[in-house]
Amino acid sequence: MAEGAKDQGGATVADPEDDSPNMIVYRKIEDIVTRIQDEKAGGVSIRTVKSFLSKIPSVVSGGDIVQWLMKNLSIEDVAEAIHLGSLIAAHGYIFPISDHVLTLKDDGTLYRFQSPYFWPSNCWEPENTDYAIYLCKRTMQNKARLELADYEAENLARLQRAFARKWEFIFMQAEAQVRIDRKKDKAERKILDSQERAFWDVHRPVPGCVNTTEMDIRKCRRERNPHRVKKSVYGVPDDGQSQPSPVHVSSQQTRKPTKEDVQKEITFLNIQLDRHCMKVSKVADSLMGYTEQFMEYDPFVSPMEPSNPWVSDDASFWDLEASRDPSQQRVKKWGFSLEEALKDPAGRDQFLKFLESEFSSENLQFWLAVQDLKRQPLQEVSSRAEQIWEEFLAEGAPSSINLDSHSYERTSQNLKDPGRYSFEDAQEHIFKLMKSDSYARFLRSNIYQDLLLARKKQPADTEQGRRTSLEKFTRSVVSPLEPRLLKPTLAASLSVAEL
Repeated sequence: MAEGAKDQGGATVADPEDDSPNMIVYRKIEDIVTRIQDEKAGGVSIRTVKSFLSKIPSVVSGGDIVQWLMKNLSIEDVAEAIHLGSLIAAHGYIFPISDHVLTLKDDGTLYRFQSPYFWPSNCWEPENTDYAIYLCKRTMQNKARLELADYEAENLARLQRAFARKWEFIFMQAEAQVRIDRKKDKAERKILDSQERAFWDVHRPVPGCVNTTEMDIRKCRRERNPHRVKKSVYGVPDDGQSQPSPVHVSSQQTRKPTKEDVQKEITFLNIQLDRHCMKVSKVADSLMGYTEQFMEYDPFVSPMEPSNPWVSDDASFWDLEASRDPSQQRVKKWGFSLEEALKDPAGRDQFLKFLESEFSSENLQFWLAVQDLKRQPLQEVSSRAEQIWEEFLAEGAPSSINLDSHSYERTSQNLKDPGRYSFEDAQEHIFKLMKSDSYARFLRSNIYQDLLLARKKQPADTEQGRRTSLEKFTRSVVSPLEPRLLKPTLAASLSVAEL
Protein backbone atom coordinates (compact mmCIF):
# COMPACT_ATOMS: atom_id res chain seq x y z
CA MET A 1 0.00 0.00 0.00
CA ALA A 2 3.04 2.23 0.26
CA GLU A 3 3.08 2.56 -3.54
CA GLY A 4 -0.64 3.18 -3.65
CA ALA A 5 -0.56 6.44 -1.71
CA LYS A 6 -0.87 9.56 -3.78
CA ASP A 7 0.78 12.04 -1.42
CA GLN A 8 1.17 12.77 2.26
CA GLY A 9 -2.33 14.14 2.59
CA GLY A 10 -4.10 12.02 0.00
CA ALA A 11 -5.97 8.76 0.19
CA THR A 12 -4.31 5.40 -0.31
CA VAL A 13 -5.28 2.69 -2.79
CA ALA A 14 -5.02 -0.92 -1.67
CA ASP A 15 -2.74 -3.25 -3.58
CA PRO A 16 -4.85 -6.25 -4.68
CA GLU A 17 -1.78 -8.51 -4.51
CA ASP A 18 -1.17 -7.65 -0.87
CA ASP A 19 -3.42 -9.96 1.14
CA SER A 20 -1.32 -10.45 4.28
CA PRO A 21 -3.28 -10.62 7.57
CA ASN A 22 -2.00 -7.25 8.73
CA MET A 23 -2.96 -5.54 5.47
CA ILE A 24 -6.48 -6.91 5.67
CA VAL A 25 -6.83 -5.35 9.14
CA TYR A 26 -5.25 -2.08 7.99
CA ARG A 27 -7.64 -1.77 5.05
CA LYS A 28 -10.66 -2.26 7.31
CA ILE A 29 -9.39 0.33 9.80
CA GLU A 30 -8.54 2.81 7.04
CA ASP A 31 -12.02 2.45 5.58
CA ILE A 32 -13.52 3.36 8.96
CA VAL A 33 -11.08 6.28 9.46
CA THR A 34 -11.82 7.64 5.97
CA ARG A 35 -15.55 7.55 6.70
CA ILE A 36 -15.06 9.30 10.04
CA GLN A 37 -13.15 12.15 8.36
CA ASP A 38 -15.69 12.61 5.55
CA GLU A 39 -17.85 15.41 6.95
CA LYS A 40 -20.03 15.55 3.82
CA ALA A 41 -21.06 11.91 4.29
CA GLY A 42 -21.89 12.33 7.96
CA GLY A 43 -18.43 12.11 9.44
CA VAL A 44 -17.12 13.80 12.56
CA SER A 45 -16.68 17.55 12.39
CA ILE A 46 -12.99 18.53 12.50
CA ARG A 47 -12.65 21.93 14.13
CA THR A 48 -10.23 24.41 15.68
CA VAL A 49 -10.57 24.73 19.44
CA LYS A 50 -9.65 27.91 21.26
CA SER A 51 -7.70 27.53 24.47
CA PHE A 52 -6.06 30.06 26.74
CA LEU A 53 -3.86 32.35 24.56
CA SER A 54 -3.70 29.78 21.73
CA LYS A 55 -5.68 27.79 19.18
CA ILE A 56 -5.63 24.02 18.66
CA PRO A 57 -6.26 23.25 14.96
CA SER A 58 -7.79 20.16 13.34
CA VAL A 59 -9.03 18.24 16.36
CA VAL A 60 -12.07 16.19 17.38
CA SER A 61 -13.22 15.04 20.79
CA GLY A 62 -13.09 11.44 21.94
CA GLY A 63 -16.80 11.55 22.75
CA ASP A 64 -17.64 12.52 19.13
CA ILE A 65 -15.64 9.55 17.78
CA VAL A 66 -17.36 7.14 20.17
CA GLN A 67 -20.80 8.45 19.20
CA TRP A 68 -19.99 8.11 15.50
CA LEU A 69 -18.81 4.51 15.94
CA MET A 70 -21.98 3.57 17.82
CA LYS A 71 -24.24 5.27 15.28
CA ASN A 72 -22.62 4.14 12.02
CA LEU A 73 -21.33 0.69 12.97
CA SER A 74 -24.47 -0.44 14.83
CA ILE A 75 -22.67 -0.75 18.16
CA GLU A 76 -24.97 -0.72 21.18
CA ASP A 77 -22.44 -1.03 24.00
CA VAL A 78 -20.35 2.04 24.79
CA ALA A 79 -17.51 -0.14 26.11
CA GLU A 80 -17.36 -1.97 22.77
CA ALA A 81 -17.15 1.31 20.86
CA ILE A 82 -14.37 2.55 23.16
CA HIS A 83 -12.51 -0.74 22.68
CA LEU A 84 -12.75 -0.48 18.89
CA GLY A 85 -11.62 3.15 19.01
CA SER A 86 -8.68 2.20 21.24
CA LEU A 87 -7.62 -0.45 18.72
CA ILE A 88 -7.70 2.17 15.96
CA ALA A 89 -5.66 4.52 18.15
CA ALA A 90 -3.17 1.78 19.08
CA HIS A 91 -2.35 1.38 15.39
CA GLY A 92 -1.75 5.13 15.12
CA TYR A 93 -4.70 6.25 12.99
CA ILE A 94 -5.95 8.63 15.68
CA PHE A 95 -4.01 9.98 18.64
CA PRO A 96 -4.47 12.31 21.64
CA ILE A 97 -2.71 15.62 21.23
CA SER A 98 -1.52 15.83 24.86
CA ASP A 99 -0.59 12.26 25.74
CA HIS A 100 1.77 9.51 24.57
CA VAL A 101 -0.65 6.69 25.48
CA LEU A 102 -2.67 5.77 22.39
CA THR A 103 -6.13 5.00 23.76
CA LEU A 104 -9.59 6.45 23.13
CA LYS A 105 -11.57 8.07 25.94
CA ASP A 106 -15.28 8.86 25.87
CA ASP A 107 -14.94 12.45 27.06
CA GLY A 108 -13.76 15.83 25.87
CA THR A 109 -10.16 14.73 25.28
CA LEU A 110 -8.97 16.17 21.96
CA TYR A 111 -7.73 13.83 19.22
CA ARG A 112 -6.19 14.34 15.80
CA PHE A 113 -6.17 12.10 12.72
CA GLN A 114 -2.87 10.74 11.52
CA SER A 115 -1.62 11.65 8.05
CA PRO A 116 -1.93 8.77 5.52
CA TYR A 117 1.81 9.16 4.95
CA PHE A 118 2.43 7.70 8.42
CA TRP A 119 -0.20 4.96 8.26
CA PRO A 120 1.17 1.50 9.17
CA SER A 121 -0.08 0.12 5.84
CA ASN A 122 2.88 1.92 4.26
CA CYS A 123 5.10 -0.86 5.64
CA TRP A 124 7.21 1.37 7.85
CA GLU A 125 9.99 -0.28 9.78
CA PRO A 126 12.03 2.74 10.96
CA GLU A 127 15.57 2.29 12.16
CA ASN A 128 17.14 3.60 15.34
CA THR A 129 18.99 6.28 13.34
CA ASP A 130 15.62 7.78 12.38
CA TYR A 131 14.52 7.68 16.01
CA ALA A 132 17.76 9.38 17.06
CA ILE A 133 17.19 12.15 14.48
CA TYR A 134 13.65 12.65 15.75
CA LEU A 135 14.66 12.87 19.42
CA CYS A 136 17.59 15.13 18.60
CA LYS A 137 15.26 17.39 16.61
CA ARG A 138 12.86 17.54 19.56
CA THR A 139 15.63 18.83 21.83
CA MET A 140 16.45 21.62 19.35
CA GLN A 141 12.93 23.00 19.06
CA ASN A 142 12.96 24.21 22.69
CA LYS A 143 9.22 24.30 23.33
CA ALA A 144 7.38 23.12 26.40
CA ARG A 145 4.99 20.96 24.37
CA LEU A 146 7.95 19.21 22.70
CA GLU A 147 10.02 18.45 25.78
CA LEU A 148 11.24 14.88 25.98
CA ALA A 149 9.55 12.50 28.39
CA ASP A 150 11.73 10.59 30.84
CA TYR A 151 11.78 7.40 28.77
CA GLU A 152 12.58 9.43 25.62
CA ALA A 153 15.51 11.13 27.37
CA GLU A 154 16.85 7.72 28.39
CA ASN A 155 16.43 6.43 24.84
CA LEU A 156 18.27 9.46 23.48
CA ALA A 157 21.20 8.89 25.85
CA ARG A 158 21.31 5.20 24.88
CA LEU A 159 21.24 6.01 21.16
CA GLN A 160 23.93 8.66 21.60
CA ARG A 161 26.20 6.03 23.09
CA ALA A 162 25.34 3.50 20.39
CA PHE A 163 25.90 5.92 17.50
CA ALA A 164 28.85 7.82 18.96
CA ARG A 165 30.83 7.58 15.71
CA LYS A 166 28.04 8.89 13.48
CA TRP A 167 26.37 11.23 15.97
CA GLU A 168 27.68 14.31 14.17
CA PHE A 169 25.91 13.17 10.99
CA ILE A 170 22.68 12.51 12.95
CA PHE A 171 22.92 15.96 14.54
CA MET A 172 23.34 17.58 11.10
CA GLN A 173 20.31 15.72 9.78
CA ALA A 174 18.25 16.91 12.74
CA GLU A 175 19.39 20.52 12.19
CA ALA A 176 18.40 20.32 8.54
CA GLN A 177 14.95 19.00 9.48
CA VAL A 178 14.48 21.82 12.00
CA ARG A 179 15.40 24.46 9.39
CA ILE A 180 12.85 23.02 6.97
CA ASP A 181 10.15 22.91 9.66
CA ARG A 182 10.71 26.56 10.62
CA LYS A 183 9.77 27.65 7.11
CA LYS A 184 6.30 26.15 7.45
CA ASP A 185 3.19 27.85 8.76
CA LYS A 186 2.83 27.77 12.56
CA ALA A 187 -0.47 25.86 12.54
CA GLU A 188 0.79 23.41 9.93
CA ARG A 189 4.00 22.88 11.88
CA LYS A 190 2.04 22.18 15.05
CA ILE A 191 -0.06 19.54 13.28
CA LEU A 192 2.96 17.88 11.64
CA ASP A 193 4.87 17.81 14.93
CA SER A 194 2.00 16.02 16.67
CA GLN A 195 1.59 13.55 13.79
CA GLU A 196 5.30 12.75 13.83
CA ARG A 197 5.21 12.26 17.59
CA ALA A 198 2.23 9.90 17.26
CA PHE A 199 4.10 7.92 14.59
CA TRP A 200 6.95 7.29 17.02
CA ASP A 201 4.50 6.53 19.83
CA VAL A 202 3.39 3.60 17.66
CA HIS A 203 6.85 2.36 16.62
CA ARG A 204 8.67 3.23 19.88
CA PRO A 205 5.80 3.08 22.39
CA VAL A 206 5.78 4.18 26.01
CA PRO A 207 7.17 1.46 28.33
CA GLY A 208 4.30 -0.82 29.29
CA CYS A 209 2.29 -0.23 26.10
CA VAL A 210 1.90 -2.86 23.40
CA ASN A 211 3.88 -2.44 20.17
CA THR A 212 1.28 -3.14 17.47
CA THR A 213 3.89 -3.01 14.67
CA GLU A 214 5.77 -6.13 15.74
CA MET A 215 5.23 -9.02 13.37
CA ASP A 216 5.57 -12.71 14.11
CA ILE A 217 8.10 -14.66 12.04
CA ARG A 218 5.35 -16.87 10.63
CA LYS A 219 3.60 -13.80 9.26
CA CYS A 220 6.87 -12.57 7.82
CA ARG A 221 7.17 -15.78 5.82
CA ARG A 222 3.82 -15.02 4.20
CA GLU A 223 4.96 -11.55 3.13
CA ARG A 224 5.16 -11.57 -0.67
CA ASN A 225 7.23 -8.41 -1.04
CA PRO A 226 9.42 -7.90 2.04
CA HIS A 227 11.75 -5.72 -0.03
CA ARG A 228 8.99 -3.09 -0.02
CA VAL A 229 9.41 -2.49 3.69
CA LYS A 230 10.53 1.09 4.25
CA LYS A 231 13.56 1.33 6.48
CA SER A 232 14.08 5.06 6.87
CA VAL A 233 11.55 7.75 7.69
CA TYR A 234 13.84 10.68 6.89
CA GLY A 235 15.60 9.10 3.90
CA VAL A 236 18.82 8.30 5.78
CA PRO A 237 20.63 5.37 4.09
CA ASP A 238 23.04 3.03 5.82
CA ASP A 239 26.14 4.56 4.24
CA GLY A 240 25.39 7.95 5.80
CA GLN A 241 24.72 9.83 2.51
CA SER A 242 21.77 12.17 2.62
CA GLN A 243 18.82 11.66 0.31
CA PRO A 244 15.53 13.51 -0.07
CA SER A 245 12.66 12.41 2.12
CA PRO A 246 10.67 9.45 0.75
CA VAL A 247 7.59 10.27 -1.32
CA HIS A 248 4.83 8.06 -2.55
CA VAL A 249 4.85 7.11 -6.20
CA SER A 250 2.27 5.48 -8.40
CA SER A 251 1.62 1.76 -8.17
CA GLN A 252 4.02 -0.42 -10.18
CA GLN A 253 3.28 -3.55 -12.16
CA THR A 254 3.81 -6.86 -10.36
CA ARG A 255 7.07 -8.39 -11.58
CA LYS A 256 8.83 -11.69 -11.17
CA PRO A 257 11.19 -11.76 -8.14
CA THR A 258 14.84 -11.35 -9.06
CA LYS A 259 17.95 -12.67 -7.35
CA GLU A 260 18.30 -9.39 -5.44
CA ASP A 261 14.71 -9.64 -4.22
CA VAL A 262 15.29 -13.16 -2.91
CA GLN A 263 18.50 -12.05 -1.22
CA LYS A 264 16.64 -9.17 0.46
CA GLU A 265 13.94 -11.55 1.63
CA ILE A 266 16.56 -13.87 3.13
CA THR A 267 18.22 -10.94 4.91
CA PHE A 268 14.87 -9.73 6.22
CA LEU A 269 13.94 -13.17 7.58
CA ASN A 270 17.37 -13.61 9.18
CA ILE A 271 16.89 -10.32 11.01
CA GLN A 272 13.54 -11.53 12.30
CA LEU A 273 15.06 -14.84 13.41
CA ASP A 274 17.84 -13.07 15.32
CA ARG A 275 15.34 -11.12 17.42
CA HIS A 276 15.32 -12.16 21.04
CA CYS A 277 12.00 -13.86 21.82
CA MET A 278 10.75 -15.56 24.95
CA LYS A 279 8.19 -18.30 25.28
CA VAL A 280 4.84 -17.24 26.70
CA SER A 281 5.11 -19.99 29.32
CA LYS A 282 8.37 -18.56 30.63
CA VAL A 283 6.95 -15.05 30.69
CA ALA A 284 3.87 -16.32 32.55
CA ASP A 285 6.02 -18.19 35.09
CA SER A 286 8.12 -15.11 35.66
CA LEU A 287 5.04 -12.92 36.09
CA MET A 288 3.47 -15.40 38.52
CA GLY A 289 6.68 -15.63 40.53
CA TYR A 290 6.92 -11.84 40.72
CA THR A 291 3.25 -11.60 41.77
CA GLU A 292 3.64 -14.21 44.51
CA GLN A 293 6.82 -12.56 45.78
CA PHE A 294 5.31 -9.09 46.07
CA MET A 295 1.78 -10.14 47.04
CA GLU A 296 2.27 -9.37 50.73
CA TYR A 297 3.40 -5.85 49.79
CA ASP A 298 0.23 -5.06 47.85
CA PRO A 299 -2.16 -3.17 50.15
CA PHE A 300 -5.18 -4.25 48.09
CA VAL A 301 -4.34 -7.96 48.37
CA SER A 302 -2.80 -8.30 51.83
CA PRO A 303 -3.80 -6.41 54.99
CA MET A 304 -1.39 -3.65 55.95
CA GLU A 305 -0.36 -2.70 59.46
CA PRO A 306 -1.27 -0.52 61.25
CA SER A 307 -3.82 0.42 58.56
CA ASN A 308 -4.20 0.67 54.81
CA PRO A 309 -3.43 4.28 53.79
CA TRP A 310 -5.10 3.81 50.40
CA VAL A 311 -8.56 3.33 51.91
CA SER A 312 -8.24 5.37 55.10
CA ASP A 313 -6.96 8.75 56.27
CA ASP A 314 -4.38 7.20 58.57
CA ALA A 315 -0.85 7.96 57.28
CA SER A 316 0.96 5.91 59.92
CA PHE A 317 1.99 3.34 57.32
CA TRP A 318 3.87 5.98 55.29
CA ASP A 319 5.63 7.20 58.44
CA LEU A 320 6.77 3.65 59.21
CA GLU A 321 7.98 3.15 55.65
CA ALA A 322 10.03 6.36 55.78
CA SER A 323 11.54 5.67 59.20
CA ARG A 324 15.15 4.59 59.66
CA ASP A 325 14.00 1.74 61.88
CA PRO A 326 12.79 -0.78 59.27
CA SER A 327 10.16 -3.42 59.90
CA GLN A 328 10.76 -7.13 59.29
CA GLN A 329 8.76 -6.87 56.07
CA ARG A 330 11.03 -4.11 54.75
CA VAL A 331 14.19 -5.98 55.71
CA LYS A 332 12.92 -9.09 53.93
CA LYS A 333 12.28 -7.05 50.78
CA TRP A 334 15.97 -6.04 50.60
CA GLY A 335 16.74 -9.66 49.78
CA PHE A 336 14.65 -9.60 46.58
CA SER A 337 17.15 -7.57 44.56
CA LEU A 338 19.77 -4.87 44.88
CA GLU A 339 17.32 -2.40 43.35
CA GLU A 340 14.87 -2.97 46.20
CA ALA A 341 17.63 -2.54 48.80
CA LEU A 342 18.74 0.77 47.28
CA LYS A 343 15.17 2.09 47.04
CA ASP A 344 14.79 1.89 50.83
CA PRO A 345 16.77 4.61 52.69
CA ALA A 346 17.39 2.23 55.59
CA GLY A 347 18.49 -0.53 53.22
CA ARG A 348 20.81 1.91 51.46
CA ASP A 349 22.37 2.89 54.80
CA GLN A 350 22.87 -0.74 55.85
CA PHE A 351 24.41 -1.67 52.50
CA LEU A 352 26.74 1.34 52.73
CA LYS A 353 27.71 0.28 56.26
CA PHE A 354 28.56 -3.19 54.94
CA LEU A 355 30.62 -1.77 52.07
CA GLU A 356 32.54 0.38 54.53
CA SER A 357 33.46 -2.76 56.44
CA GLU A 358 34.85 -4.17 53.18
CA PHE A 359 36.58 -0.89 52.24
CA SER A 360 34.57 -0.56 49.02
CA SER A 361 32.02 2.11 49.96
CA GLU A 362 33.25 4.34 47.13
CA ASN A 363 31.29 2.17 44.66
CA LEU A 364 27.94 2.99 46.24
CA GLN A 365 28.93 6.62 46.83
CA PHE A 366 29.73 6.96 43.12
CA TRP A 367 26.43 5.33 42.13
CA LEU A 368 24.46 7.65 44.41
CA ALA A 369 26.36 10.69 43.13
CA VAL A 370 25.46 9.83 39.53
CA GLN A 371 21.82 9.32 40.51
CA ASP A 372 21.84 12.74 42.15
CA LEU A 373 23.44 14.24 39.01
CA LYS A 374 20.41 13.16 36.94
CA ARG A 375 18.14 15.26 39.18
CA GLN A 376 20.29 18.40 39.15
CA PRO A 377 19.16 21.62 37.40
CA LEU A 378 20.61 21.93 33.91
CA GLN A 379 22.85 24.87 34.81
CA GLU A 380 24.53 22.87 37.59
CA VAL A 381 25.06 19.63 35.65
CA SER A 382 28.41 20.57 34.14
CA SER A 383 30.05 21.61 37.42
CA ARG A 384 28.62 18.64 39.31
CA ALA A 385 29.87 16.24 36.60
CA GLU A 386 33.39 17.66 36.97
CA GLN A 387 33.21 17.18 40.75
CA ILE A 388 32.23 13.53 40.32
CA TRP A 389 35.11 13.00 37.90
CA GLU A 390 37.64 14.58 40.25
CA GLU A 391 36.37 12.62 43.24
CA PHE A 392 36.03 9.15 41.71
CA LEU A 393 37.68 8.85 38.27
CA ALA A 394 40.52 11.35 37.91
CA GLU A 395 44.11 10.28 38.42
CA GLY A 396 44.84 10.31 42.13
CA ALA A 397 41.15 10.69 43.04
CA PRO A 398 40.46 10.47 46.79
CA SER A 399 37.70 7.84 46.28
CA SER A 400 38.93 6.08 43.17
CA ILE A 401 36.70 3.34 41.74
CA ASN A 402 37.70 0.35 39.61
CA LEU A 403 36.47 0.69 36.00
CA ASP A 404 37.25 -1.34 32.91
CA SER A 405 39.07 0.44 30.11
CA HIS A 406 36.05 0.55 27.79
CA SER A 407 33.77 2.26 30.34
CA TYR A 408 36.54 4.66 31.32
CA GLU A 409 37.17 5.73 27.72
CA ARG A 410 33.47 6.18 26.99
CA THR A 411 33.00 8.24 30.14
CA SER A 412 36.01 10.46 29.40
CA GLN A 413 34.65 11.05 25.89
CA ASN A 414 31.20 11.93 27.25
CA LEU A 415 32.67 14.48 29.64
CA LYS A 416 33.91 16.59 26.73
CA ASP A 417 30.28 17.71 26.60
CA PRO A 418 29.00 16.97 30.15
CA GLY A 419 25.36 15.94 30.57
CA ARG A 420 23.10 14.15 33.02
CA TYR A 421 23.92 10.78 31.45
CA SER A 422 27.66 11.20 30.90
CA PHE A 423 28.45 8.58 33.56
CA GLU A 424 25.87 6.05 32.34
CA ASP A 425 28.45 3.45 31.25
CA ALA A 426 30.49 3.78 34.42
CA GLN A 427 27.40 3.67 36.64
CA GLU A 428 26.10 0.55 34.90
CA HIS A 429 29.49 -1.17 35.31
CA ILE A 430 29.66 -0.32 39.03
CA PHE A 431 26.07 -1.44 39.60
CA LYS A 432 26.74 -4.82 37.96
CA LEU A 433 29.89 -5.13 40.06
CA MET A 434 27.99 -4.49 43.30
CA LYS A 435 25.12 -6.76 42.24
CA SER A 436 27.30 -9.74 41.36
CA ASP A 437 29.84 -9.39 44.16
CA SER A 438 29.08 -7.14 47.14
CA TYR A 439 25.30 -7.64 47.25
CA ALA A 440 25.53 -11.44 47.51
CA ARG A 441 27.97 -11.12 50.42
CA PHE A 442 25.74 -8.50 52.04
CA LEU A 443 22.83 -10.95 52.16
CA ARG A 444 25.09 -13.51 53.88
CA SER A 445 26.67 -10.97 56.24
CA ASN A 446 25.96 -10.67 59.95
CA ILE A 447 24.68 -7.13 59.40
CA TYR A 448 21.75 -8.29 57.27
CA GLN A 449 21.14 -11.64 58.97
CA ASP A 450 21.15 -10.17 62.49
CA LEU A 451 18.76 -7.44 61.41
CA LEU A 452 16.46 -9.95 59.70
CA LEU A 453 16.46 -12.36 62.65
CA ALA A 454 16.03 -9.56 65.16
CA ARG A 455 12.92 -8.37 63.34
CA LYS A 456 11.56 -11.91 63.23
CA LYS A 457 12.17 -12.44 66.95
CA GLN A 458 10.66 -9.13 67.94
CA PRO A 459 7.07 -10.46 68.45
CA ALA A 460 8.37 -13.38 70.54
CA ASP A 461 10.49 -11.03 72.61
CA THR A 462 7.45 -8.89 73.22
CA GLU A 463 5.46 -11.92 74.44
CA GLN A 464 8.36 -12.96 76.67
CA GLY A 465 8.45 -9.47 78.10
CA ARG A 466 4.75 -9.66 78.88
CA ARG A 467 5.23 -12.97 80.71
CA THR A 468 8.14 -11.52 82.68
CA SER A 469 6.06 -8.53 83.69
CA LEU A 470 3.22 -10.83 84.78
CA GLU A 471 5.61 -12.90 86.91
CA LYS A 472 6.96 -9.76 88.56
CA PHE A 473 3.43 -8.60 89.34
CA THR A 474 2.54 -12.04 90.81
CA ARG A 475 5.60 -12.03 93.05
CA SER A 476 4.86 -8.52 94.26
CA VAL A 477 1.34 -9.62 95.28
CA VAL A 478 2.31 -13.02 96.76
CA SER A 479 5.43 -11.92 98.70
CA PRO A 480 3.50 -10.13 101.56
CA LEU A 481 1.35 -13.25 102.01
CA GLU A 482 4.28 -15.69 102.31
CA PRO A 483 4.87 -15.22 106.17
CA ARG A 484 1.17 -15.79 106.84
CA LEU A 485 1.17 -18.94 104.73
CA LEU A 486 4.40 -20.12 106.35
CA LYS A 487 3.00 -20.21 109.95
CA PRO A 488 0.19 -22.80 109.39
CA THR A 489 2.58 -24.88 107.36
CA LEU A 490 5.17 -24.86 110.18
CA ALA A 491 2.54 -25.71 112.82
CA ALA A 492 1.31 -28.64 110.78
CA SER A 493 4.85 -29.91 110.39
CA LEU A 494 5.44 -29.82 114.19
CA SER A 495 2.20 -31.72 114.91
CA VAL A 496 3.18 -34.41 112.46
CA ALA A 497 6.61 -34.71 114.14
CA GLU A 498 5.03 -35.13 117.61
CA LEU A 499 2.91 -37.96 116.39
